[in-house]
Amino acid sequence: MSIQRLQSHWGFTRMPFGRNLTPGMLHRHPGHAEAVARICWCVDQHALGVITGEVGSGKTVAVRAATAALDASRHVTIYLPNPSVGVRGLLHHIVAALGQVPSFYTATLAPQAADALAAEHAERGRTPVVVIDEAHLLDNQQLEAIRMLTNHDMDSGAPFAALLVGQPTLRHRLRLGVLAALDQRIAVRYAIAGMSPVDTADYIRHHTRIAGRDDTLFSDDAITLIHNASRGHPRAVNNLAVHALTAAFATDKAIVDEKSARVAVTETGAD
Repeated sequence: MSIQRLQSHWGFTRMPFGRNLTPGMLHRHPGHAEAVARICWCVDQHALGVITGEVGSGKTVAVRAATAALDASRHVTIYLPNPSVGVRGLLHHIVAALGQVPSFYTATLAPQAADALAAEHAERGRTPVVVIDEAHLLDNQQLEAIRMLTNHDMDSGAPFAALLVGQPTLRHRLRLGVLAALDQRIAVRYAIAGMSPVDTADYIRHHTRIAGRDDTLFSDDAITLIHNASRGHPRAVNNLAVHALTAAFATDKAIVDEKSARVAVTETGAD
């Protein structure tokens, strides 16, 4: 079935529950808003922050919303989506992102990265914001390299902010004795939980509203079923809602009822 037919059937001006929303169109449920506030404080304080949550809980969305709101003349965001590049890859990415040619030797790459971060702040007046996604996959050597970068200028304060974003296992790993020195430097910790039933209902209504439908499109029973199956995690809510819209369309229903939602739960294996 084509997206165009589905969109036309429901009278949407755009498909709801997509990932390509601008930050201003995002649904600001309490967990999202709190994460954004913590991230902004972390950036303002040039601190090290750890944002954790289950898969699909909205961690990256919150980081994107927070960094999009930063003044580009005063901040530069360095985003590392893949920690599998090792210590050298991590440092190489930072140096290259700041417009320098990375050193060939790892031993000189670490001080080069620290100097590049400091120079960006001191000479250009911009605070680097280093965001490492999937940070639960970082190895101990990479985490130690991050600690060394924050160990700038005799602890007078880092010239940059850093955010480690990952699954809950990241929190547990940081408590290990071998990482105690890094753990002590973390100023901001926030775990994004699933949305409440009320938040999930608001989330679904928000997405159908920005797609052009102000009326009730999902029954209360359907929303309850989607919430319970998704545990309130936005990505799972998105998937289930689109499948439920498709199921309701296939049976020519005017709204998404509980039966359509149940078909969606079965199809996605969310039950």
